[in-house]
Amino acid sequence: MVLLNGFFQLMPRTPFHLVEFSPWPLLGSFAIFCMPVGLVFAIRGGSAALMTLGTIATAIIAILWWRDVTREATFQGFHGSYVASGLKMGVGLFIVSEVCFFFAFFWAYFHSSLSPTIEIGANWPPVGITTLETFQVPLLNTSVLLLSGVSITWAHHSIEEGSHKSALQGLALTLALGIYFLVLQYGEYMETSFTMADSVYGSAFFLATGFHGTHVAVGATFLSVCLCRLYFYHFDKNHHVGFLAAAWYWHFVDVVWLFLYISIYWWGS
Repeated sequence: MVLLNGFFQLMPRTPFHLVEFSPWPLLGSFAIFCMPVGLVFAIRGGSAALMTLGTIATAIIAILWWRDVTREATFQGFHGSYVASGLKMGVGLFIVSEVCFFFAFFWAYFHSSLSPTIEIGANWPPVGITTLETFQVPLLNTSVLLLSGVSITWAHHSIEEGSHKSALQGLALTLALGIYFLVLQYGEYMETSFTMADSVYGSAFFLATGFHGTHVAVGATFLSVCLCRLYFYHFDKNHHVGFLAAAWYWHFVDVVWLFLYISIYWWGS
């Protein structure tokens, strides 16, 4: 037994960080599940209490989960090079899953538009649908997101160069542009002459652009957390995996919007 204990003491320690027991994944899944279920209840004329409770619970759990991850990465030093590599791979695979998620919406849109059925007048856009102007608010939204992609790249290069003030300016500008995009999209929804119940066009339009807007809101939340961490010097030129994850996600959101603009607003109109 003594020899066995000595053998294990001589063995090199693993470079990977084994996460401690955490209640947030399980509790977070239940909280997120309450949001769409509560939304369905609210749409069908029921109470919005479940959706509100799920939203509040998700926000609280996200804050506590981010606190734990920030503590592990910044103060406890658990995120070494091997852990950082694994986190980057995980973020990459998550973005791939998001690509598959939006691929389903594009598939539905092109399936309906390339061969419109007689029920919608054998025409695309369907008979009775007045589409939005291609070169007005949608084009402005496109410009805003493209500019946000430039500003977050500016923040990234500033972090790698050790320019703290410049990185803060670039990240704050990106966050402001993301919020401005959501305001513009809300105004656009208020101006549409059709609803989600108006044929397959309305369903495809609001599902695709609505889920994209949700992703922009989630990305803006990521950026706000990164902005706070950057302000408190949690990132430096060698360790900024949290910022990289948010930046990759934001670039993905930009690219998806370009495809949405070209296919739905320009080609589909």
